[in-house]
Amino acid sequence: MDPQVISQLLDRRAQDRPLGRLTPREQEVLELMAEGRSNTAIAARLFVTERAVAKHTSNIFGKLGLPPSDDNNRRVLAVLAYLDRG
Repeated sequence: MDPQVISQLLDRRAQDRPLGRLTPREQEVLELMAEGRSNTAIAARLFVTERAVAKHTSNIFGKLGLPPSDDNNRRVLAVLAYLDRG
């Protein structure tokens, strides 16, 4: 089978999973969130502003289908999705 076709199929499969929709930077941010780091600590680690981290976090929530809610902590739910990626 053509390696390019295989690559496209794997990419499409990854996009079907919510975590597969995240950019590499969003994946980094989510990994640091899973380590328990605050937005301030994530910004320092990645050499970006806290505003950039907040934007990445917002994108993560959107891509994982986690709308704002008074009943749920989206940060915890995002980390649980990350931990359940296996």
